[in-house]
Amino acid sequence: MLNSTTAAPGRLLISEPFMMDPNFKRSVILLTEYADTGAMGFILNHQSEYLLGDVLPDISYSEIPVYVGGPVAANTLHFIHCVPEKIEGGIEICDGVYWGGDFEIIKELINTYRLNENEIKFFMGYSGWTPSQLDEELQENSWIVAEKCSAGTLFSNSEHNMWKEVVISLGSRFAHIANFPENPQLN
Repeated sequence: MLNSTTAAPGRLLISEPFMMDPNFKRSVILLTEYADTGAMGFILNHQSEYLLGDVLPDISYSEIPVYVGGPVAANTLHFIHCVPEKIEGGIEICDGVYWGGDFEIIKELINTYRLNENEIKFFMGYSGWTPSQLDEELQENSWIVAEKCSAGTLFSNSEHNMWKEVVISLGSRFAHIANFPENPQLN
């Protein structure tokens, strides 16, 4: 295995540099569930072509980007946030990062301009694994697991550089792969 850090809720999955699956190419995924029954998470760095107003027309501030959370249930909307004092009912995934909460409160906060894209991230669909599927992919070195998850990384607006920045943050053992070309045949 590329690393010995185990998968767990709140940890990041970083795709290996030559993963060709277009759903997960150069992806950083926040794991929200990891159990014997399977795993679930959201791709943090694949922005969709949609803004929140495109999916929820009754939202007045429609410029918040919506990300592709993964290929499963692409017609569903999910969110993470870092403002539990504003949004009740979320589940803490890692230090200061919450999954879900009262959606009616979110709509009110957005419509009154008291919630912005640095505090919340929306996803269409999610990434999911059946029992033992993610463990097998980890054994095949398809993913690197990062132990640390921070609100600063998750809610940054640099999704184009997120994969590279997260790989470099893992230290010298992994930093060199951040510069690998996306397609090794073009090297």
